[in-house]
Amino acid sequence: MIDFDKVTDIFCIVDEFSKDFKQTTKNFILGKPSKRPPLMSDSEVMCILLLFHLSGFRCFKHFYLFYVQRHMQSEFPKTVSYNRFVELSQGVLMQMCLFMKTCCLGTCTGISFVDSTPIRVCNNKRIKANRVFKDTATVGKSTMGWFYGFKLHIVINDRGEILSFAITQANVDDREPLKNEGFLRSVFGKLFGDKGYISKKLVEMLFTGGIHLITGLRNNMKNSLMTLHDKITLRKRSVIETVNDELKNICQVEHSRHRSFTNFIVNLIGGMMAYSFLPKKPSIKYGKTLNCSQMELF
Repeated sequence: MIDFDKVTDIFCIVDEFSKDFKQTTKNFILGKPSKRPPLMSDSEVMCILLLFHLSGFRCFKHFYLFYVQRHMQSEFPKTVSYNRFVELSQGVLMQMCLFMKTCCLGTCTGISFVDSTPIRVCNNKRIKANRVFKDTATVGKSTMGWFYGFKLHIVINDRGEILSFAITQANVDDREPLKNEGFLRSVFGKLFGDKGYISKKLVEMLFTGGIHLITGLRNNMKNSLMTLHDKITLRKRSVIETVNDELKNICQVEHSRHRSFTNFIVNLIGGMMAYSFLPKKPSIKYGKTLNCSQMELF
C-alpha cells in the first residue's frame, strides 16, 4: 500500500512547514490559545490527508478507520475519532493552502500549458436536490457536456509540475483567470492553450507582461504564421489533460460525497499536494532540436 519510508519523509517536510507557520503567525492570531491542545498535531492531520490521496482508497472514512487506526499506530499513536478528525482537518485549511503555494509548485521553464477541468459535485439528475453547494456551485458546460460544480484552472510546465492553480464557479469563462495578474505571476515565455483561450485582447495583455499565448485556430479563422517548434509543442498540449486525469483518478480531487464546502476545498488542495509528491509525472520528451526560425502556416 504505502511506503513507510516515504511517510517519514513526507511528515518531516510537513512538520517543518507547520512549525515555521506557527512561529510566523503566533503574533497575528486573534484570541487566546486553547489550554487543552488537540491530541493530534496539525502536521499529523495534514500528513494523513495527503497520504489518503496517495493510498488508492476511494473513501477517506474507510482509509482513516481501517488503515490509519489499524496499521499505522506506530506512525500516528494518538489518533482521534473520525468526526473529530474532520473538525481538525477544517482547521488546517489555511496551512494546506500555504503549503501548496510555497512547497508544492514547480518552476517555470519558459514553456507552459494552461487548461481547465470540471470538478463535479453531484450527478446532473441530483442538482435540484443538492443542498451542500446550493449557493456556491453553478451549472457549466465543458467538452463532455453540462455539469454542476466548479472549474479547476491549472498551469503546468513541460515537466508536468503545477505552476499555478485557481478554483472558479462552473459558469466562469476559461479566460478570466488569465486576466488576474496573480494567477500568472510565476509564468513567463510561451503559454499554450486550447481554442477556448482565443482572444486578441488577452494575447496583447499577456504579451506586455512577457507571456506569449499560443492557441489553435477555429475553422472560420484565417491561417497565421507559426514556428515549427511552436506548432509541434502545441500538439503536445495533451500533457496537461493527462495531469487533469491523474488529479481526478489517482489523487481523488473529485467525488460527490462532500458534506460541506470547507471539506470540498480541503480535499481539492490535499489532492494537488499529493500530486506534487508523485514520483513520476507526465512530461514532454524532446527529440531532435528544431530550428525555431522555420515558419509554417497553421
